[in-house]
Amino acid sequence: MTSLADRRLPAELEEADYEFSGHNIKITMFKGASLGVSCYVWAPGTVLCRYFEAEKFDFTGKKVIELGSGTGIVGIFVALLGGDVIMTDRHDVVKQIEYNIVANVPPSCRHRAQTRALAWGIDQDTFVADVDVVLGSDIVYNPPQFPGLLKTLRYFCREKTTIYLCSDVKYREGSAQFHDELVPELFHSELIHTSGTNSIFKVTKKVPGN
Repeated sequence: MTSLADRRLPAELEEADYEFSGHNIKITMFKGASLGVSCYVWAPGTVLCRYFEAEKFDFTGKKVIELGSGTGIVGIFVALLGGDVIMTDRHDVVKQIEYNIVANVPPSCRHRAQTRALAWGIDQDTFVADVDVVLGSDIVYNPPQFPGLLKTLRYFCREKTTIYLCSDVKYREGSAQFHDELVPELFHSELIHTSGTNSIFKVTKKVPGN
């Protein structure tokens, strides 16, 4: 991972500051890099961070993978809370995530904040599936992607795994159906928190007989 000084940033940048659990996080959004929705900090991401803050989550020793990391705000916060996090997204988004990791995660623990490209439903098999936590915030908005997303979630969801998905169930196309119908067919799913139109679901593996 290169240093801030070594990076050539896109011409159009936007920065925003956040504070969770005493951690000041500065997120740079690469607005000039044609990343589409991935260069924004969306409400479900901050809602998930606030939930972890309010519930005093400690991710120390936990192996975590985040799907659709975007700016990296959730994964970075979880790394600051002690997690060993792999933040994933499309190839063209990874540089934005890496930039924000360098800006926010101290060098002494930066080895716990990694990045990799991951195309849902295609190359999840190249990852080690031994993870404790899977994260996803505002990744449920495009119905054609749902089969690939579900395949990826099934791959990573083992008996010890907990998935936290935060979605805008009112304003994202197909989100309500995804959480109310598609997910429960494959997993145990529990609504654990709401904030406005955003809902957090705790998802776990279905065990035969339960």
